[in-house]
Amino acid sequence: MMKLTSEAIETTVRQIDVQPVPDDHPVVQQFNILFGDHTFFVDSHGLNIVEPDKPADGMETGRIIRLASWTDETRTKLEKHDPQRSETVVMLGRAA
Repeated sequence: MMKLTSEAIETTVRQIDVQPVPDDHPVVQQFNILFGDHTFFVDSHGLNIVEPDKPADGMETGRIIRLASWTDETRTKLEKHDPQRSETVVMLGRAA
C-alpha cells in the first residue's frame, strides 16, 4: 500500500496525464475497502495507483497500476479487474 505525500502527488501529475482523487471524495472510502489505503488517480483508461518500484539514478520511483477501467464513453462507471502493471514509471523524489 502506498499513500503519496502531497509533493509526490504533484510530481506524479506533472509527469503523466492523471488526476488525483481527493482523499475527502465520497468514493475514496469505497476504494479503500476494495483496494486498500492508497492515493488514487484517474486517467482516460480508468482508476490507478502508484506502487513502489526499483530506484533509478538515486530517485525513488513508482509504477502505475490500473485497478479498474471505464466501462462507458462518459467515464462515469468503473469496472474492477485484476491489477494491471503498466510500463509507466514516475520519479517520486530523491531516495533516502
